[in-house]
Amino acid sequence: MRAYNFCAGPAALPTAVLEKAQAEMLDWHGKGLSIMEMSHRSSDYVAVAEKAEADLRKLMNIPENYKVLFLQGGASLQFSAIPLNLLGKNNKADYIHTGIWSEKALKEAQRYGDINVVEAGTSINGKLAITDQSQWNLSDDAAYVHYADNETIGGLQFSGIPEVNAPLVSDLSSSILSAPIDVSKFGLIYAGAQKNIGPAGLTLVIIRDDLLDQAKPEIPSILKYSAQAKNDSMVNTPSTYAWYLSGLVFEWLLENGGVEAIHKVNLEKAKLLYGYIDASDFYANPIAEQNRSIMNVPFTLANADLDKLFLKEAEQNHLLNLAGHRSVGGMRASIYNAVPLEGVQALVNFMDDFAKRNA
Repeated sequence: MRAYNFCAGPAALPTAVLEKAQAEMLDWHGKGLSIMEMSHRSSDYVAVAEKAEADLRKLMNIPENYKVLFLQGGASLQFSAIPLNLLGKNNKADYIHTGIWSEKALKEAQRYGDINVVEAGTSINGKLAITDQSQWNLSDDAAYVHYADNETIGGLQFSGIPEVNAPLVSDLSSSILSAPIDVSKFGLIYAGAQKNIGPAGLTLVIIRDDLLDQAKPEIPSILKYSAQAKNDSMVNTPSTYAWYLSGLVFEWLLENGGVEAIHKVNLEKAKLLYGYIDASDFYANPIAEQNRSIMNVPFTLANADLDKLFLKEAEQNHLLNLAGHRSVGGMRASIYNAVPLEGVQALVNFMDDFAKRNA
């Protein structure tokens, strides 16, 4: 049997997608070879790549004046690529700091530009939260404003899209495709694929056309968004299998009602898990309600000495990868699109049984 996988990334993939990929592995569409063995410039592969982009555009309602790039290097490489691509004409940017990943992004950006750090993390009644935008010290002349919509490690998420005058740049790695968003409010969106899209090795960048000519002259050519856009993300050999598999995930999402439908399921899953944690004296969540992530749910046990036993028994019950990030400890359940409601119910049932036996 397949276990329920709560890993933050590489994360769960839909079983139906894996089964289709398995069926096509040795002989893709009767061609006598695997898609992994196929030239990325062949007409067959180009058609796969183009369909993946078209399906993503449909899922996210991406306007025509945005390019969609399928790149390599993870979202972490974009921490460098973004300032190198966007600070060529104006060297100033605002970075909103709310946790570990937004901090990694701003520290990398500081190597390339004049970065104004907006401290937006706070605590409300002992719970982590994000301050109201009225308290942010945003610049008047920033080339862009960067934020991480969902801090995967901390389980902290913005309750809405910030309203700013400069182009808005967002790391959506762990929240992309989990809920409908208005892409036109952003100058650039980027996301590592290995959380809510597909396998590791692929990174999506969605960039508005008017931002393609802002690069610094010293930017490495392979990182230049305008070059990747001109060459359909094939300046060099892309992550062909990850691109193909992500395309299958996009097809699966469309077949199941798109982002609007999956968002309803995601809200149901989050309500079930947070509701149980809040009603329990044995478990606790460290995030203020308005900023709780619907994808990454961290929680602690009343007695941390029980953590190892909890993880061991969870695994015996086919509930995998529930350990919190090494930097914060505790537990974390990542309940991405591919984790079904039944999986979250199985987790809650186990948590309840464990609490009764160890209270």
